[in-house]
Amino acid sequence: MPTNPQYNKKPAIIWLNVSVFLITFLVAIIGVPLYAYFQGFSSTTIIMAIVSLSFCELSITAGYHRLWSHKAYKANPVVRFVYAIGGAFAVQNSALHWCSDHRIHHQHVDDNDRDPYSAKRGFWYSHIGWMLREHQAHRYHDYKNVIDMQKDKIVMWQHKHYLTLTLLTNFGIPILFGLLVGELWGSILLVGFLRLVVSHHLTFFINSLAHMWGSQPYSDKNTAKDSVVMAVLTFGEGYHNFHHAFQYDYRNAIKWWQYDPTKWLIQILSLTGLANSLKRISEEKIAKAIATQELNKTKTKLIQLSLPNKEAIIENLQEEYEQLVIKLNAYYSAKKACLESKKDQMIQNVEKSKLKQHYNELKLSWSAQQQVWQNLVHQYA
Repeated sequence: MPTNPQYNKKPAIIWLNVSVFLITFLVAIIGVPLYAYFQGFSSTTIIMAIVSLSFCELSITAGYHRLWSHKAYKANPVVRFVYAIGGAFAVQNSALHWCSDHRIHHQHVDDNDRDPYSAKRGFWYSHIGWMLREHQAHRYHDYKNVIDMQKDKIVMWQHKHYLTLTLLTNFGIPILFGLLVGELWGSILLVGFLRLVVSHHLTFFINSLAHMWGSQPYSDKNTAKDSVVMAVLTFGEGYHNFHHAFQYDYRNAIKWWQYDPTKWLIQILSLTGLANSLKRISEEKIAKAIATQELNKTKTKLIQLSLPNKEAIIENLQEEYEQLVIKLNAYYSAKKACLESKKDQMIQNVEKSKLKQHYNELKLSWSAQQQVWQNLVHQYA
């Protein structure tokens, strides 16, 4: 529990936010089931609700988050415009304000005084409570940390007209679609209210549950966790431990089989020429982070065990880790040299062959050392 006296004095309630969250939630949980029971929703309206939800979520994850907050890639103005519309449709504030909050979160993660939605203040606060009261009113209009975004005309246009865009999308899209398919109230309830409530809470899970539920394979310096369930619910944002360890990578999921539709969207945009400059953290840095985290976890477990030769085991563990890092660095240096040699047409075939042979030898050595390391750390898992 926080001990700072300021927490004992509750800040003023933000009645607009309370009203929006409460009214939309009540209509969604009462109106949608009643309409479904007495009238029923058409498959067309259900599909539209899913498409609208996906549009909102991807505008936040690929736009607000990975593009603007972290500058993990660059996007065509048309794509940025679509993100701006989707962000207003999602009713999560303007991109400028959202990203300002998010950058502060990363800068001061888990600091109860400075992190806007610190998970250490509990689920309720990090999930929605931080938006219901004026907890950090002193910085609501301080956008010094997003000066780069203020140079983006689309960002500033959306920020200036955010309220208008929010009203137009949230009333206009459900009403227009409902009139087109002859299901006005069904569209208002499903595409309007339920879509908004679900969209809100899926995003809010990233600030709350993604810092409470899951594993920490890359770092335990903060509360961020990796969770497959959270990844599925949040369009790939649930690999949150990786994200906080390597926030400028356009991916949250680094394995091909991991669920990250936001990453897939960015890759598709890149292939079609609508996005470029995709940032990726090197395999070497990721592998070293995993090994370092395994070292720290194993050391912590060993310290808690009652073993007669504990110090010798920890010393051996440290030595194996150092050997692992040496072979890791050697392997990735050889891999880099091998790749560069393929690009350089002036290098003789004999030299290329030697580089390739050296690379393969180091690869085998690195793999063998990895196996030794894994066997060692798993003894105390």
